[in-house]
Amino acid sequence: MTTTASSASAPGAHRRFDALRGRWVLVSAGRDRRPWSGQAEVAAPDVAAPYDPTCPLCPGNPRGAGLDDAAPRNPDYSGPYVFTNDFPALRPATCPDDDGAATAWAETPPGPAAVESLLRREPVAGECRVVCFGPRHDQHLAAMPDDALAAVVDTWVAQTRELTARWRWVQIFENRGAAMGASNPHPHGQIWASSALPDEPAAEDTHQRDYWRQHGRRLLADYAATEQAADERVVAANDDWLVVVPYWAVWPFETMLLPLRPVASLADLDTSLRDSLVAILRTLLTAYDGLFGVPFPYSMGWHGAPGPVDGGSATADLADSEHWQLHAHYYPPLLRSASVRKFLVGYEMLAGPQRDITPEQAASRLRALAIDASGAAVRPATS
Repeated sequence: MTTTASSASAPGAHRRFDALRGRWVLVSAGRDRRPWSGQAEVAAPDVAAPYDPTCPLCPGNPRGAGLDDAAPRNPDYSGPYVFTNDFPALRPATCPDDDGAATAWAETPPGPAAVESLLRREPVAGECRVVCFGPRHDQHLAAMPDDALAAVVDTWVAQTRELTARWRWVQIFENRGAAMGASNPHPHGQIWASSALPDEPAAEDTHQRDYWRQHGRRLLADYAATEQAADERVVAANDDWLVVVPYWAVWPFETMLLPLRPVASLADLDTSLRDSLVAILRTLLTAYDGLFGVPFPYSMGWHGAPGPVDGGSATADLADSEHWQLHAHYYPPLLRSASVRKFLVGYEMLAGPQRDITPEQAASRLRALAIDASGAAVRPATS
């Protein structure tokens, strides 16, 4: 039997439907209290020095060994600094083989037709960039002054506008902390633009498009209104933005950040929306860092409307983005302390996603720590 109840008091194990991706999530409230003797994360200490002479991302430093030519040196940048990744996962043209020879691509390996239908491949091109948020080695986004954080938002917008004009997908993301695979503690993020639409945004595109066709409204706009009315999973809000622990969240303290007016892409943010985004980002990241009293690890990324199809016009494709609502996903791994994290293994890898506390419990804890720039508690806006 399927129900639409959203109460935090739902008894026992149950599963919730992820309307954005079309999958189910198993909720097993209370499993976070089970005995734990597995891997314990070592809490990363705050980085004390504003400059590290050995850091390949600090201003003026060489970016490291292992490159074909002499390592490039960073300029003495004073704001966000964007450069092409020295070890890119995607390249603008068809990628050469390891020995430098050009690859002659076919859509599938040669062989019998039946085999070809199972062993498919296609070339993918793209660009990979690194975004240093600022020159200070010790200053993450939540600690930046408003003008510095606003400069990061402006950089995201500018990069999206440039890259979406020629690439199908532009993925802006940040891995914060060693627990989420950050290779360097200097505050930075990445941008991978690709000619193909990856699986996660493709699923979101499908379900947002289907919802638009059925209802004539944006799925995430209706979802935001539903969350504001329920007021169970809202972490913080201002006049323009909403932060919620999604009803279908997988990670323990996962959140989604989305605008409260129709916006398809970061490229569409006006000055007012950018200013209010700075405020809500500070609120969310301050709450995260306060949860367990450590710099909070996470992977985050923006999802907006895809770019042109097969080299088409970005302007022509704007009419095909009316179903999209811009949003950011935050996926933090920590479960019940600074040292105990959630692992997506076993059942999650072989059957489907599962979580150990309810989204409502997670939202309540984060909401209690959400403060605005003046230090006052943030009261979520309600419809």
